[in-house]
Amino acid sequence: MVDIATRVYNHEWKIDPIVRSLIDTDFYKLLMCQSVFRNKPDTRVTFSLINRTKSIRLAELIDEGELREQLDHIRSLSLSRGESTWLRGNTFYGKRQMFRSDFMEWFENLRLPAYHLEKRDGQYELTFEGAWPEVMLWEIPALAVLMELRGRAVLRDMGRFELQVLYARAMTKIWEKVERLRGVTPLRLADFGTRRRHSFLWQDWCVQALMEGLGDSFLGTSNCLIALRREVEAIGTNAHELPMVYSALAENDEELANAPYRVLADWQDEHDGNLRIILPDTYGTEEFLRRAPDWLAGWTGIRIDSGDPAAGAETAIRWWRARGEDPSQKLVIFSDGLDVDNMIALHARFAGRVRVSFGWGTLLTNDFRGLVPGDALAPFSLVCKAVSANGRPTVKLSDNPNKALGPTDQVERYKRVFCLGAQQPLDVLV
Repeated sequence: MVDIATRVYNHEWKIDPIVRSLIDTDFYKLLMCQSVFRNKPDTRVTFSLINRTKSIRLAELIDEGELREQLDHIRSLSLSRGESTWLRGNTFYGKRQMFRSDFMEWFENLRLPAYHLEKRDGQYELTFEGAWPEVMLWEIPALAVLMELRGRAVLRDMGRFELQVLYARAMTKIWEKVERLRGVTPLRLADFGTRRRHSFLWQDWCVQALMEGLGDSFLGTSNCLIALRREVEAIGTNAHELPMVYSALAENDEELANAPYRVLADWQDEHDGNLRIILPDTYGTEEFLRRAPDWLAGWTGIRIDSGDPAAGAETAIRWWRARGEDPSQKLVIFSDGLDVDNMIALHARFAGRVRVSFGWGTLLTNDFRGLVPGDALAPFSLVCKAVSANGRPTVKLSDNPNKALGPTDQVERYKRVFCLGAQQPLDVLV
């Protein structure tokens, strides 16, 4: 096992880049990229970094030269032969050749496009512009770089012994969580922690801890590189990015109202089984399900990623029953800000009523709360989102108004089109 503290102590080594592979990314990014490559290859998008936690002034913590060095290194990466062979030949979700030959040929020749970086008011403005299939692959590595550089800045003045103690305490903290989860049966849990992880090495250690501690209850990891190296399942389906961009491309309100279903119709053309998971909250879960076409009720399940998770699951159960489906056969994936306490509570409430599963993210791979003075390593909410498509702004409403994104006038328009009523604001931790 890697001595993480020593590697952190020697973090200036050129041999130790933060992102070391184009598949050091979430599996759902590659699935979505293939869908975009097939259906919307010429769409021009802009992605932008958004720090929701304004008190974390990243441009005052992270050296600009070091950030550029890491981003420039990512632009030099391409698929290795072994990575390409794994993507072309491995079985994902029971399906061989998940990735088509034309997509793989494109991916094997890809270098990520240029970025634009500047400082403003103590924050970094980092944007990526270009063809959607290329630009979208910047999201995860950009977040991983910024999160790890923030951690390095906090730890830079720590000595080797102090770092050893810090990581020993963090490992103990994770292992105590794993021990509590052993009492949850039947448990289905995957690592979703790539985008806001403490570091690649730490995420890899967390995955090994789940493999050792949870056995068959651990389903796999969203991180493709770790899935390849640790020989576990790559886990992931789709994200808000797809309906956000499709909606921005709509020519009128009617097309806008139908855009989230167009996304899933395109997805259904490519995938079946456990990849047919609805993410209903982009413009409000209740209204999305009320208007949903009947064929969506036959999909495998739903992922709940904002709002009150219990309320979201109850809404899904009522919807399935109203559409003549058996909720006990449906998969509900909880994935918003999870930690042990709320996973245990959600499992107790819904086990047997639905097939409960958890995507455990930031509070698995970046929970150093209380371990350094001033809580300077506490996780925070950093995202990188598509903010425009073909020159039109994108919007995300969510089931939590504190997660809403987009220009005010467009947010109000989307609320009208999607009949979004009053919402309960909830704190956004990560």
